[in-house]
Amino acid sequence: MLIVISPAKTLDFESAAFSKTFTQAKMLSSSEELIDLLTTKSPSDIEKLMSISPKLSELNVGRYHHWSRPFNANNAKQAIYAFKGDVYNGLQIDSFDQQQLNYTQDHLRILSGLYGVLRPLDLIQAYRLEMGVKLENTRGKNLYEFWGSSITANINQQIKALDSKFLLNLSSIEYFKSIKVSDINAEIVSPIFKDWKNDKYKLISFFAKKARGTMAAWVLKNKIESIDELIEFKLDGYSYSVKESTLSKPVFLRRTD
Repeated sequence: MLIVISPAKTLDFESAAFSKTFTQAKMLSSSEELIDLLTTKSPSDIEKLMSISPKLSELNVGRYHHWSRPFNANNAKQAIYAFKGDVYNGLQIDSFDQQQLNYTQDHLRILSGLYGVLRPLDLIQAYRLEMGVKLENTRGKNLYEFWGSSITANINQQIKALDSKFLLNLSSIEYFKSIKVSDINAEIVSPIFKDWKNDKYKLISFFAKKARGTMAAWVLKNKIESIDELIEFKLDGYSYSVKESTLSKPVFLRRTD
């Protein structure tokens, strides 16, 4: 089972990575093309484009100008250790031993506005470029058009390498839209996590993001390969709901009161 997740806005390039092993991202030439475009933008341009504060705009303009190849252990960090946020808090990658990390390298992919598709141990340099940003470029009017079918092709290549029957979508809507669903050569399964609030079950973003990370870790550590196994997920109080689920969208509910 191949898993896709989203990146995170929060980055950590200060603390040491658990593993010294690293790989090079497959789409760096395209990433460099985007960086060349971004370096033509002023802090004011970036502020408007990304709807971020002047301080964050200045920070990221600096990042674009310092971005350079080749990537190495001194100027970059493995993606799985660099991203921080709710999904990654649930994933808890520092708890993985080397064997589990090796398995994760093959079975987990991170979708990225700048890097396209990342393996966990692919090196990245600090950036901010969300997939939904309407950045006009030489290939189109946004990043979905920039990446075109290349992200889908990369995912299909790994699905074939794993001989996987399922693509487990634990990414956000924004990032999963970068994949052309009709062209994926596997059954897509997109779990939904809901919490009880105000007398009904509803999707609460903060909890759902962490749950997606927790499920990803559980699937990877237990080498889950089938839907029958997947619906046995019962961590952090969530459990499978037969009534609310479909084959492609299994629903997991949690009630803490």
